[in-house]
Amino acid sequence: MKIACVGGGPAGLYFSILMKRQNPSHDITVFERNPAGSTYGWGVTYWAGLLDKLREGDPESALAVSENSVRWSEGVAQVGGQATVHPGDEGFGIGRHRLLDLLAERARSLGVRVDFEHEVTADRLPDADLVVAADGVNSALRERHADHFGSEVELGRNTYLWLGTTRVLDSFTFSFVETEHGWIWCYAYPFGGEHSTCVVECSPETWAGLGLDTASEGDGLALLEKLFADLLDGHGLIGRTRREGGAQWLNFRTLTNRTWRRGNLVLIGDAAHTTHYSIGAGTTLALEDALSLAGALRDIPDLDAALAHYERERRAALLSIQSAARHSAQWYENLPRYIHLPPAQMFALLGQRHSPLLPYVPPQLYYRIDRAAGQLEALRRFKRWLGPRLARTVQARSRR
Repeated sequence: MKIACVGGGPAGLYFSILMKRQNPSHDITVFERNPAGSTYGWGVTYWAGLLDKLREGDPESALAVSENSVRWSEGVAQVGGQATVHPGDEGFGIGRHRLLDLLAERARSLGVRVDFEHEVTADRLPDADLVVAADGVNSALRERHADHFGSEVELGRNTYLWLGTTRVLDSFTFSFVETEHGWIWCYAYPFGGEHSTCVVECSPETWAGLGLDTASEGDGLALLEKLFADLLDGHGLIGRTRREGGAQWLNFRTLTNRTWRRGNLVLIGDAAHTTHYSIGAGTTLALEDALSLAGALRDIPDLDAALAHYERERRAALLSIQSAARHSAQWYENLPRYIHLPPAQMFALLGQRHSPLLPYVPPQLYYRIDRAAGQLEALRRFKRWLGPRLARTVQARSRR
């Protein structure tokens, strides 16, 4: 096949690797509109299960990703000067720049052409048997046919800012700070030997009350450094470079599409779907999309049937993850409901924020049910059964 991947992010690069390994005679080009090494972002997270899948897809790139990642095995929550430590699943962080360099190097070693500073326009697609739209949430290829794809975007209520810091943390850390205008918080995690990622979030009322809506980037970072002084421990915060456009406050965009394919054009990664950053799944889902699409093309000779299979498989896999992301975002949007609980209880419910049952049960009662469910299998099964049903009932009533 002749394959064009539009977008040099994790999804497009990894898909090109998988397809070239399956059949070296494939003619594959990855088109990336930006210069090499100019990607935005700091570090990305993933969990141990992803590495197992990557080893099955391409052991060489999996080893390179693993060797260039940092690990942690616990979470820390800082609230009002108190810190609570909670053991958790093993997590990993890797710099986005480093991840893309590794994938691009591996793709080129297999014979994939990686063409930087080459923008593909929606009205002039590459001449190929298959065009993979891996050009992100703002996909120009998808937007050209938005009516066909049935694209819908839902904006989150809270505002957030993606930053870096020179403090190298040793665990995934949540820091919650109360101000006279409300709470502001940070998700922070290491991704290398020199930097950590810091994602700052707050309600729009707090954002405006603190003057962050009108502050310059420098003044805004200075204020945030004061607010998160305990977390930063004397280190500073870093925005994006001037070339990247500077750090910007945003509202998260949850993207869904009615279909992911049109003829020989197929959506992958953030071009097809997004999930709230608070569950740390964006990169994982992009790579899993690549694995699924490559697998479908390997096993099903007919292109249209293969693309249909890929879409069905990934939509089914995304259902629980999208639900978890939606409830996680809502947990933070309703932070005052939980923040004044005793620290151990608050952190326990922070870990349960993906639950569809939590929004409908008083927090302290949910905490007691959750503790009891840890001891009683019957109660645990009932909790898993009730949550999704209650959530679907409430959502259906809301739509009506």
